Amino acid sequence: MTWHEVELDSPALRGNPLGDPSRRPLFVWTPPGEGRHPAIYVLHAMTGQARAWFNVSPFTPSFAEEIDALAPEAIVVLVDGFTALGGSQWIDSDRIGNYGRYLCEDVVGHVDASFSTLAGPAHRGIAGKSSGGFGAAVWSLLRPDLFGGFASHAGDGLFEVTFASEFAPAAQALRNRYGSSFDAFWADFRSGRPVLDNRTDPLLQNVYANAAAYSDGELPFKLDTGEIVRDVFERWLAWDPVRLAREHADAASALRAAWIDAGRNDEYRLDLAAVALRDALLAAGAPPGAVHFELFDGGHRGINRRLLQSVPFLAARLAG
Repeated sequence: MTWHEVELDSPALRGNPLGDPSRRPLFVWTPPGEGRHPAIYVLHAMTGQARAWFNVSPFTPSFAEEIDALAPEAIVVLVDGFTALGGSQWIDSDRIGNYGRYLCEDVVGHVDASFSTLAGPAHRGIAGKSSGGFGAAVWSLLRPDLFGGFASHAGDGLFEVTFASEFAPAAQALRNRYGSSFDAFWADFRSGRPVLDNRTDPLLQNVYANAAAYSDGELPFKLDTGEIVRDVFERWLAWDPVRLAREHADAASALRAAWIDAGRNDEYRLDLAAVALRDALLAAGAPPGAVHFELFDGGHRGINRRLLQSVPFLAARLAG
């Protein structure tokens, strides 16, 4: 068993609007022995990077070391989706780039061609936390021809409750600190000062990056009042996994595995989104025995270790 580091030159990311590199690191863990195995693609959260899964803290093994020790019966793939805005939500966007095509075509195609996978949707899973969990749920519902199971740990969803609650605070913060100008925010953010170490930076960075992903940079709220701009917000809602589950009953009913969890005290109320996604999947016909749901004690931070439970779950459900 070992980790393989690959440099993948993605056709989908060439010439992307932000000028981000099309060459991306890809880390692939392969189990011991011969034979073919299911593949599980792991997506990081907003502002994450694939290489960060190898970071260590005092007295704590890295996620990559934990996978080594866990030795799941699956090929585990760590995908890189960092951008100049902090992330892409793992979808195609005219403002950010084709990160959905990069994942679904370039990454999956390379792994199937280069490693001993059990190719086919029945044997592919996708997992992640926060926006990574969003990407996992979305592509399992939109591409049942590729993925047969997913794990969403505090994944973005239920946008009318979660994202919408950030619009007024973002409008207020942007007015008070930057004269209601995102250009002024980004100039300050990129000035070389410490970033993401206050309450304002993460809020404004996340809201803007999401607007770039879901509505090509158009804001879903009025800058002076925080009121929702309905036609723009509808473009966001079209990507909401809760809505997608209701609209794609065929994909929901074909799922071989769905792990959904969140902390009871999630700071972004993504525990509520987890409940809504579970309910939508079951109402759409997802097999109850294939769905694992859990609300655990905790918040949004420090839950990457939850993947150490969902990866074996997906590996078992997608094997054979």
